[in-house]
Amino acid sequence: MLKITLATGNKHKVDEINLIAKDFNIEFVLPKGEFNPVEDGSTFLENAYCKAKCACQQGDTDLYLADDSGLCVDYLDGAPGIKSARYESTPQKRIEKVLKKLENVDDINKRSAHFTCAMVVVDKNAKILFQTEKYCFGHILKKQKGENGFGYDPIFYVDEKNCSMAQLSPDEKAHVSHRSRALNDVLKWLCANYLQEI
Repeated sequence: MLKITLATGNKHKVDEINLIAKDFNIEFVLPKGEFNPVEDGSTFLENAYCKAKCACQQGDTDLYLADDSGLCVDYLDGAPGIKSARYESTPQKRIEKVLKKLENVDDINKRSAHFTCAMVVVDKNAKILFQTEKYCFGHILKKQKGENGFGYDPIFYVDEKNCSMAQLSPDEKAHVSHRSRALNDVLKWLCANYLQEI
């Protein structure tokens, strides 16, 4: 079993990534102690690397995976973007802020948005070994729908699934999300370099 430290303090994210990677001989684990990286990058990839570097100081594995993801709303010039997790003080307030900014935008084409996920794999010396960036396209709903997922999932309508991200089961989400697409790139790279698929 290959253990990889996932640079996050979010147990939901660890569970989601372990679900996506369930057919591989890998276990993703949380860093030790409280995880509070300084995210001062200007792109998703730069912030992912900030998290990876921080995780190297709080783990004892040979590999570290970090992701930085966020919601990019076209009408808001890409906001909340890299500030998605800091857009407001709670997940619900973040959702309400996006809905408020779009409350007078009725044209569905002007409510287009996408989730971005950048992932970086580093070794224990914080050297970048692999990186990728993937997307999931959709638009912002007028109101929240669904009970699953986390973050902005209840207001993000996944075009290819004709429902909100929060209306998808965890398994369904694992096939279409930005995070799953980026992680699939990482898993392919890991298979080629570190392990054999079960």
